[in-house]
Amino acid sequence: MNFKEKVTKLADAALEERPDIFILDFKISENNDINIIIDSDTGATIDDVVFFSRQIEHNLDREETDFSLTVSSFDITKPFHLKRQFHKNLNRKIKVKTETGEKEGLLKSIDSTKIILENKVREPKKIGKGKVTVIKQEAIPFETIKEAKVVLKF
Repeated sequence: MNFKEKVTKLADAALEERPDIFILDFKISENNDINIIIDSDTGATIDDVVFFSRQIEHNLDREETDFSLTVSSFDITKPFHLKRQFHKNLNRKIKVKTETGEKEGLLKSIDSTKIILENKVREPKKIGKGKVTVIKQEAIPFETIKEAKVVLKF
């Protein structure tokens, strides 16, 4: 078994032990620099990163193969990589780039084919003067989504 296969097997074993964690990026360079980005269904914590790092590092022998290991959690300012990330961001404000433009709203639901964004909109009253706040929902199919990420509030 070569080095890459061994590391992959160790990562798979860690995922079996902790099914709430998933890998977003996994790279091994020619110099045996291992870079892994993980996320979790509830948001990866420092304990999750430490767990994953130890599951790999403690089962490799530096005398056999010299390597470096970097395990990090997903950067919330980056776009989502997997559908699974939409689930952990339910009821958060997200920005979605589609084939027809950008949409922003509260992520209200997800199913296998689409997401539902919700927005509060001010519209003219049907009777009389003034405006009323209404809640509008829009379905966005996954196949039209080019990029999606959380909108951070400061």
